[in-house]
Amino acid sequence: MTIAEKIAEYREDFDLFETPNEKLEYVFDLGKKHTTLPEEEKNDATFIVGCSSPAWLVAECKNGILHLRGEGSSEMAKGMLTLLLDIFNDCPAEEILAFDPAGLNDLGIIELLSPVRQQSMEAFLKKLYGYAERCAALDNEEVRKLGSRN
Repeated sequence: MTIAEKIAEYREDFDLFETPNEKLEYVFDLGKKHTTLPEEEKNDATFIVGCSSPAWLVAECKNGILHLRGEGSSEMAKGMLTLLLDIFNDCPAEEILAFDPAGLNDLGIIELLSPVRQQSMEAFLKKLYGYAERCAALDNEEVRKLGSRN
């Protein structure tokens, strides 16, 4: 499934809710599926600088595909991270790099986020695009964990 298709699917989900509060509650509910990272993966290299609450993003590149995992500390961060990971995980790095982040506005929830939360999402995207650029530059046969201290 492409990034655009995943966004369209989530848009359908969000359209089921009538009020902004119901939509945000759905984001909180997504956070209940949130996973955690091992402590050794939560480091300066994986820390998402600019998030309003501590969050980390780990990436592995295999055959040009970016495999992502992350952890957020607040309920909103967990929900948004779960949503964004679902959209971008296991996508080709080239598809991520070709995607215009303004396309996330199609979700119908970005405008409901506070300016601070919107900045957090931008920080996530900056880290994501950095990983995607590094992945795209690798030899397709190479498997590499990105964002490690090595």
